Amino acid sequence: MPTIVHFEIPSDDVERTKKFYSDLFGWTIEKWPGAEDRHTDGYWLVTTTDAKGNKAITGGIMKRQGLQGITNHFNVKSVQGYSAKVEKLGGKVITPKTPVPSVGYFAICQDTENNVFSIFESDSAAK
Repeated sequence: MPTIVHFEIPSDDVERTKKFYSDLFGWTIEKWPGAEDRHTDGYWLVTTTDAKGNKAITGGIMKRQGLQGITNHFNVKSVQGYSAKVEKLGGKVITPKTPVPSVGYFAICQDTENNVFSIFESDSAAK
């Protein structure tokens, strides 16, 4: 069953946002060097832990683009298959299947209530 595997927090002031969440939740936040071609202002990976200290869901912080809100990424077996299902159920695919090199593929979608979310398919061979 698809679950949230990654979240993204847009920010007007990335340093302020990093400090806020690091101080609030104790998150480890490190710049992702592989994102320079996709995010001109950088992309910071967030590592979270559960109550027992085990690695939990990952996230990202990036410079806000427009009216962007927090985006949850759900893992699926096939971005293509779930994109078709989104549209069949009355949603929209805003950004079609897009590669994240060496990580996988995602598509940005909108549900029937205009909420934005992403579907994500792991694939280390993605280019």
